[in-house]
Amino acid sequence: MSIVPEAFKKVPMMFQAQVDGRCQIQRLDSDKKKQGATQDCDRWADEWIDKVDRQLPESRSGAQTRTFTFTWRLVSNSGVDDSVIRPVIGARGYPYYPGSSMKGVFRRACSSEQAARYCGKPLPGKDWEPGILRFHGGYPVNSDWTKGLVDLVHPQQGRQVKDQSEKSSAFVQVSLYQPEMQFEISSTETLSEAEWESIWGIWAKAIAQGIGSRVCAGYGQPQLSGKVEALYRVRLKGQGQAAKRIDESGEFRPNAFRAAIRGHAMRIFGGLTDERSTEQMVDRLFGGIRDREGTTGLLMMRFQASNLVVKPFGRGAFAQPAYEVEGELAWILTQPKLDEAEQKALRALIKALTQFAMVFGGFGKSWRRADHRLFFGEYYEDSHKPLIGCHWQWLGEASLVNDVQVRKLDRVSEFIDKVREAARDWMRLQKIQPARPADWRESWHPGRVEVWGREASDREDSEAIAWLHGAYQEKIAGVQERGSIYESSLTGGVGRIGRLWHRMYPVVGLRPPEKPGGKPIPKPTPRFLEVLTIFPDGSRESEQFLRFLRENQGTSRGFRRLWGGE
Repeated sequence: MSIVPEAFKKVPMMFQAQVDGRCQIQRLDSDKKKQGATQDCDRWADEWIDKVDRQLPESRSGAQTRTFTFTWRLVSNSGVDDSVIRPVIGARGYPYYPGSSMKGVFRRACSSEQAARYCGKPLPGKDWEPGILRFHGGYPVNSDWTKGLVDLVHPQQGRQVKDQSEKSSAFVQVSLYQPEMQFEISSTETLSEAEWESIWGIWAKAIAQGIGSRVCAGYGQPQLSGKVEALYRVRLKGQGQAAKRIDESGEFRPNAFRAAIRGHAMRIFGGLTDERSTEQMVDRLFGGIRDREGTTGLLMMRFQASNLVVKPFGRGAFAQPAYEVEGELAWILTQPKLDEAEQKALRALIKALTQFAMVFGGFGKSWRRADHRLFFGEYYEDSHKPLIGCHWQWLGEASLVNDVQVRKLDRVSEFIDKVREAARDWMRLQKIQPARPADWRESWHPGRVEVWGREASDREDSEAIAWLHGAYQEKIAGVQERGSIYESSLTGGVGRIGRLWHRMYPVVGLRPPEKPGGKPIPKPTPRFLEVLTIFPDGSRESEQFLRFLRENQGTSRGFRRLWGGE
């Protein structure tokens, strides 16, 4: 009998054990990346979709169906493979959302009478009276559901906020990208059209807050025509560098909003109390895993894009995808029974944190930098350069009136204090006492951070953006030494996170209302507030740069310190 060498390699990845050397679809192999070899996750996905039956599953006789489009990704974890998040796969290879999960979600959206009629109710003793509805699950009906299945997740909070020495690596999950899901329900009784409309209305309400896994981070959110009840909502528009998939194509990832706001919560609370208390509060707000125990957060994020374009930028080795997006960001309360005082404080906190993110940075990759395409055009003129930075703005009259809290430099300090006070209010309700700040690189405490600013007349008037690439002070023999923060610990570099944020925040004024008792009218201007946020590290470059800023306060193009530096 002949023996086939390495026979296990001929077995499809789906049927191989998740062990090193066999199949590891949940992680990226750096050696394979260097060699240009196919990653296990790509091979797993290719083998799967190659064998999927191309004919859609047939609906059951008498069943009712409705189709819902999901705004981003849908994760329905099968739980089959150890440490791997991938869809439930049914007969003929089709991914589906299980009927049992569908029934559970539906039941939570019912009144007690509806739940008893449609889903069943307990009887005296151990008996159970079944409901009249049967939930058959859902499956994608769009022809391109097989595209973009490999989903990269790259946690960065530890490196971004705490310490660069914390390890950060990407891992893989398999999820459906913008699927059109057809859900199916049948009944043991003949129902009127009006009752079926009511049933599908309950289902629409049930999935409005998301289904599947990771809904708090924007997964599993359906496209809905009406507004979802939210704790706080705002319209935004932005542009920047899109996230790359393994195949180098681009994708705008709405979970960037949650990552940014969660990170800022860590910074603000970390400047007010100790590390353990900060992490406990942030986990309660956004959810998390600690000591292998999962926590469901109070807040869930939802972003519904009204306009999204992802297109390539640059050429050659520096070609990369870029996005332009407009849409509505909403923060939804996951526990409606939260008492009134906590709900009021939570609304003020999430509003303040979102405004904080807009004033001092942005969302997504390279959020610590202003978009060089807008404010440093010559950077791209003579050579191929990588895309740097992002730019975000408030969108719509309501946001420009209500969410723009900083309209001039003098308001920056007051705004920061307001954000910290919103955090203190929440701490008091959680019975958390102020304490020595967390010993993190970006704890937001006046002894750890300095905020400097100036007003720029237009987008070409940025003073600091050139300092990120060259000298801010030229050497004069016998008078002054050359000053530069380029490739220093302040500005960072490849694999190193800097300690300086640069933001060009659009100045929006207000005009008096046209009628007595009316609302003020927003007045966009060509001006920007140029803001530098610096976390000094005691290095020579850091101390020299701060001395330069102090010595040039009061000059026509100089920055002035707005907050911190105590």
